[in-house]
Amino acid sequence: MSAEPHSSHALPLYVQISELLIRDIASGRLIEGERLPPERDMADELGISIGTLRKALADLTEKGLLDRIQGSGNYIRPGATRESVYAMFRLELLTGGGLPRANILDVARLLKPDHLPEFGTGREATRIRRLRFLNDVMIAVEEIWLDGDSGTVRRELLSDSLYRYYQKQLGFWIVRAEDRVTIGPVPEWAPEVFSLPVGTVTGYIERYSWADKPRPVEFSRTWFDTTRAHYVQRLK
Repeated sequence: MSAEPHSSHALPLYVQISELLIRDIASGRLIEGERLPPERDMADELGISIGTLRKALADLTEKGLLDRIQGSGNYIRPGATRESVYAMFRLELLTGGGLPRANILDVARLLKPDHLPEFGTGREATRIRRLRFLNDVMIAVEEIWLDGDSGTVRRELLSDSLYRYYQKQLGFWIVRAEDRVTIGPVPEWAPEVFSLPVGTVTGYIERYSWADKPRPVEFSRTWFDTTRAHYVQRLK
């Protein structure tokens, strides 16, 4: 995992590692009762210090996901379940899992364009365009529209998890979302560094997200590279 900064308000590195392991448990890449590799090997593989890894493992232990047995190792606790801050992020690497992160391309407050579906109650919305990654693999471009009546978005305070930002900075929490998955052409505003050229037909997701009001407060569109990631929905 690259330590290169990508957001001024990214999650602390040990929390990122903890979240990565939570997603690996949720995806089935780590199964209950499984013994994790030796800590030195894990730290080397993740490109982090032993101290950072141990803080992440301590976080998992506190959350009830890990049993740390002195002289034996670290084991995924049977029946371990935990919601990640990325619980609603449905894209995973083709091999499973991956820690979501994002690079912001643009943030602007605009009148809602006529081509958008109805959402929220305001005449304006904040448009956020981002490049999405899983670990260090570029997988998607996305465009999020947050209803203007939900608050003012400050770019310098945005973090990788918008839902976490909404909770901490705007005082509301996304409680449910509806996804519509199909295909669509990569938009003209996608940067040249994106893995697919503009106009390429690829995986496409439209999402409506609700807080505590009858109308959705957010509408988003995501174009993802199907050669690098897939959409996953698990039923329990």
